[in-house]
Amino acid sequence: MRDPENIAALLALQPDYLGFIFWEHSKRFVTEPLPPIPETVKKVGVFVDANTSTLKTRVEQHQLDAVQLHGQEAPEQCEALKALGVTIIKAFAVGPTFDFSVLEAYEAHCDYFLLDTKGKAPGGNGLKFNWELLRNYPSTTPLFLSGGIGPEDAAALQELIKSELPLHAIDLNSKFELQPGLKDITALQQFNTQLRCNTM
Repeated sequence: MRDPENIAALLALQPDYLGFIFWEHSKRFVTEPLPPIPETVKKVGVFVDANTSTLKTRVEQHQLDAVQLHGQEAPEQCEALKALGVTIIKAFAVGPTFDFSVLEAYEAHCDYFLLDTKGKAPGGNGLKFNWELLRNYPSTTPLFLSGGIGPEDAAALQELIKSELPLHAIDLNSKFELQPGLKDITALQQFNTQLRCNTM
C-alpha cells in the first residue's frame, strides 16, 4: 500500500493488517510517510535482509506494529527485534517441496510464520504454491498464507479456515491490484464478503 486515497478506501473494509514494503527493489517500495492508520489496523513493514539498525529506524519512523522478514534473517536477529516491541512475522519461500524442519530454529523467536511461493523475487511473485503441502505443517505457530491468492481461491481457503491448520491471516496482494501498490477495492470487498459469509 502506498496511495493515501487507496489506503483510505481499503480501511473502510476493516482489514486486520496493512503491509508496507521497505525493500527498495520492489515495485511497491514505500518512499513517503505513511498516512494515519487506525489503531485497530496493524501496520506491517516488509523487509528483506535489512540490518537491525535499519529496522529499528523504520519501526520508529513509521510506528510499525509488526515486521515481516522476507530474507535470510537468522533466529537471533528475530529475537533481537523483539526488543523493539513489534510483532515478528518470519517469511519462508515454498517451492515444489518444503523442508518444514527449518521452522524449528525460529519457533521461540517469532510470533507468526508466513509461507509464500518461491520465485525470482523474495515475495510478490503472484504465484501460488501447492497448498497440499500444508497438510505437513508441524508447528503450532500461527500462520500467514501468502502467494498469488486470488478471487478463485475462496472455496479452497474456506476449507483451510475450517481445518486444524493454525491459519491466522490471508495475505492478499497482486491478484487484487489494479497496478503495483494500488488495490482493487471492489474486488477485495466482494472477496471479503464471500469469504466471511461462507465460513461463519
